[in-house]
Amino acid sequence: MSLKGVELQIAIPKTFDAGKIADQQHQNNILQQMHANEALKKEIERKQKTVNDTENLDAVSDNKEGNNTANAEQQNKKKKEEEKVKAHHPFKGNFIDYSG
Repeated sequence: MSLKGVELQIAIPKTFDAGKIADQQHQNNILQQMHANEALKKEIERKQKTVNDTENLDAVSDNKEGNNTANAEQQNKKKKEEEKVKAHHPFKGNFIDYSG
């Protein structure tokens, strides 16, 4: 494929423009990745700090409540057991006569 002089006058400047656009898009992708990484680092750091703060609060609240949480756990277990007893299966455990 041969190009004439007139075609080269049009093709060469467009090649430079296309190269510039491709380079800009590549740089844009790199910047977006850098911003995403920074945001992720900040989010991880924030989550780490909030977990540490809540752990300290849990230790303090456990000391204050003490027996209240144990009583609440026992009540929850009793409620679950009562719900299991209340749930009655329509045919499980009953004798069904299929003869006849």
